[in-house]
Amino acid sequence: SDGVGNIGQSDNSFNTVHAKATSAQYADLAEKYEADADYDEGTVVMFGGDKEVTICGSSNCKAIAGIISTSPAYSMNDGLEADNVAVVALVGRVPCKVTGSIKKGDLMVSAGDGKAKADNGAGIGEVIGKALADSEGEGVIEVVVKH
Repeated sequence: SDGVGNIGQSDNSFNTVHAKATSAQYADLAEKYEADADYDEGTVVMFGGDKEVTICGSSNCKAIAGIISTSPAYSMNDGLEADNVAVVALVGRVPCKVTGSIKKGDLMVSAGDGKAKADNGAGIGEVIGKALADSEGEGVIEVVVKH
């Protein structure tokens, strides 16, 4: 046997796992934050608003928190309970709402309205990550989040 299988159950979990290596089906590390509203996956969010995070409504924002994740490989702060919980990708690749002309490898910054845009001259604290695809106009592409 190759040692593949499930361990534990929802009502009988393990406390500590000792292993040499792991792998994940999904591609980002995320953390849960209390949000002031329910945001769609791929939305760019920032620290601020009435709670911990809110939609990023400005261009080249320096208070960037990250992008709302679709399915994180690892989710931190998993016990957070709130009216609106935002699962924010901090590192890794996730779909992101974008606008404007984007080329693969461009630095991505906030564009306002929860979207990102390309800006290869971005300043410190403005960069969300790098584009993994080309795009023109409005759309959704994968972005590698790098803070």
